[in-house]
Amino acid sequence: MYINLAELSTSQVYFTMIQTVIPRPIAWVLSENRSGSYNLAPFSYFNAVCSNPPLIMISIGKKPDGSFKDTLVNIEQRSHFVVHIVSRDLLYPMNQSSATLEENESELEIAGLQTEQFEGSPVPRLADARIAFACEKFDIYRLGDTPQSLVLGKVSRIYVDDEVLETDEKGRMTVAAERVDPLGRLGASEYVSFGEKLRLKRPA
Repeated sequence: MYINLAELSTSQVYFTMIQTVIPRPIAWVLSENRSGSYNLAPFSYFNAVCSNPPLIMISIGKKPDGSFKDTLVNIEQRSHFVVHIVSRDLLYPMNQSSATLEENESELEIAGLQTEQFEGSPVPRLADARIAFACEKFDIYRLGDTPQSLVLGKVSRIYVDDEVLETDEKGRMTVAAERVDPLGRLGASEYVSFGEKLRLKRPA
């Protein structure tokens, strides 16, 4: 079957994209509201895009009413934010944090989550997340007719839980992915948990 995206509506294109670009990592983004409270929301159009400078990207759509999402507004106005990798044991609170709330309402309270100070970052990190990235706005691009906002964040520090760290045969620090147990996003309401780890060296 071949799918011609030019023949589909915008919503149909979106549904087709999220069904086929799988699995997608989830960025669980903590940002500061204008009132000083914190906003927490997940996004699955997310990845690392550059290492010099270290940049991650998050693509943020709009609310159902057409207004900009609080995460985008917060990043535009206050620059700093923290991105967390979602582990399987955090699926339920992560899903709760995706609800549309009134401005300055905090998903942290609804999901019963606690934060801890993130050294070098004005925004804290989630206490239960095993990996977190301290980020600062690098650039924001508006894409398409909606438009979608492509946020580039410069990573200054990374928190990694000591419990997921290992040392390889060359003495380098490595992250044990199975201990992180990250979730991936599929289509609709589906997620995938960490499965079998495959290892294959690149050809010389």
